[in-house]
Amino acid sequence: MEAKDAYQQILTEMKKHIAGKTDTIELMFITMVANGHALLEGVPGVAKTTMCKALASTIQADFKRIQGTPDLMPSDIVGMTYQEGKEVKLAKGPVFTNVLLIDELNRAPPKTMSAFLETLEERQVTVGGADLVLPKPFTAFATQNPLRIEGTEALPKVLADRFIIKIDVDYPSMEEEAVMLRLKESESSEEVKKIITTEDIISMQNAAKKITLPDNVVEYLTKIVASTRTDIHVVMGASPRADIAFMAAAKARALIYGRNTATIDDIKFLAKPVLSHRISVRSTGGIGVKGIIDGIVATLK
Repeated sequence: MEAKDAYQQILTEMKKHIAGKTDTIELMFITMVANGHALLEGVPGVAKTTMCKALASTIQADFKRIQGTPDLMPSDIVGMTYQEGKEVKLAKGPVFTNVLLIDELNRAPPKTMSAFLETLEERQVTVGGADLVLPKPFTAFATQNPLRIEGTEALPKVLADRFIIKIDVDYPSMEEEAVMLRLKESESSEEVKKIITTEDIISMQNAAKKITLPDNVVEYLTKIVASTRTDIHVVMGASPRADIAFMAAAKARALIYGRNTATIDDIKFLAKPVLSHRISVRSTGGIGVKGIIDGIVATLK
């Protein structure tokens, strides 16, 4: 199935349970086609988990969920070995899946975050001294609360940087909340159909790699990333990993819109999702991460 057709059908199916949030759904699908991972940030109750589950339900793939808690151990996510008689057996953790959702990642302890870092970056885990490769495709969606409440802390930059994009999930509008109530009334009779398979995802990922990235687009995105390193309000700018994220996400977006070439408009659309979790801003700046990124995009030709 073509990526453009798949995206439109998946959007239709997800709308059976989600009111609004079209940009969020688009960014989630881009993440999957780009063979990356996404971090969803928003206050409790804005449908972060619901959207992840709805997307997973449109795919004929294995889906698992992990709840972040202060006592979550690395073995709870990657698995463990155990002795059964004279034989050593492996109990695989929930990361051995195609689509993984980890709720409230910023509640997990540092040791568990370190184990999750290997999962995201290397797409493998180390259990009992052995390196085990995860299934293909593998996409992780993690949610976090933006406020430091009840044991939550900001994710370390080294972990946040492994997410290709960060999606800010805001409060719905009054119109969207009204639609949400109607959806809740009828959700028992609305089943989400399976649209694509894991083979389709892998095919789309391979097709995205073949999308053209023109020289002017490369120049534009590298200028944006470089500008984050020289802005007076920024303590730490984006690393070259941001360039790679821009490239992969822009190609994926072009593919789902039926284009053979990525454009500067793709980069502009992706600027905040790609950069907002990769830069640190001075507390005295008063502008905020989003304001700085908007300023950079507005001033670059």
